[in-house]
Amino acid sequence: MSVPVTTSLPAAGSASDPVPPAASQTVPPAAAASSPPSTDAGPSPAELLGFVRSVASDAELISSLPLDPEGRTWLRLDGPGGSEAWLIGWPPGTGTGWHDHGGSHGAFATASGTLKEDSLAARLPTEGWKTLELAEGVDRERQLAAGEGRAFGRHHVHEVRNDSEDGHAVSVHAYYPPLPLMRRYSRTGAVLRLEQVERPEEWE
Repeated sequence: MSVPVTTSLPAAGSASDPVPPAASQTVPPAAAASSPPSTDAGPSPAELLGFVRSVASDAELISSLPLDPEGRTWLRLDGPGGSEAWLIGWPPGTGTGWHDHGGSHGAFATASGTLKEDSLAARLPTEGWKTLELAEGVDRERQLAAGEGRAFGRHHVHEVRNDSEDGHAVSVHAYYPPLPLMRRYSRTGAVLRLEQVERPEEWE
């Protein structure tokens, strides 16, 4: 398996990986428009979940990831069937902020430590809004310990973080098609606000 890229990032609040934290930046209406991802045949969410679980069990590869106490680190991997894949190290207290995946489906699995995922059980419109008030009952929460993973569909919105006070977590992520963009959101109570649209060149 090829791992051609290694990158070290700043601390939480300004870090950036394939799912970096939200930035405080208003998006012009035109910036939110995008073409839908390709519908070409590719690995399904279940197949991506099998892949990330397999990689997460590769102790030699997991141990090859440099860990930085000041910020997240990552290696880009060769994903199956043209997918995009990453091995990510999370120092204590780091997280992604709320985001989507630009219409790609995917999966992730924890290789070491524990990650917490907060997600929305609601399909959000991708264009034509800046602020939404979420209905009651749409929040979902789960803990993913080492060896555990989950798959998700094209409209998944979530945040992932390492809530540990003293231990790194490492995880494996895969997306298909490769991420065309990501939308960043801020949240205050039930109010979700679109803050930024990121393109692949911003995190590669």
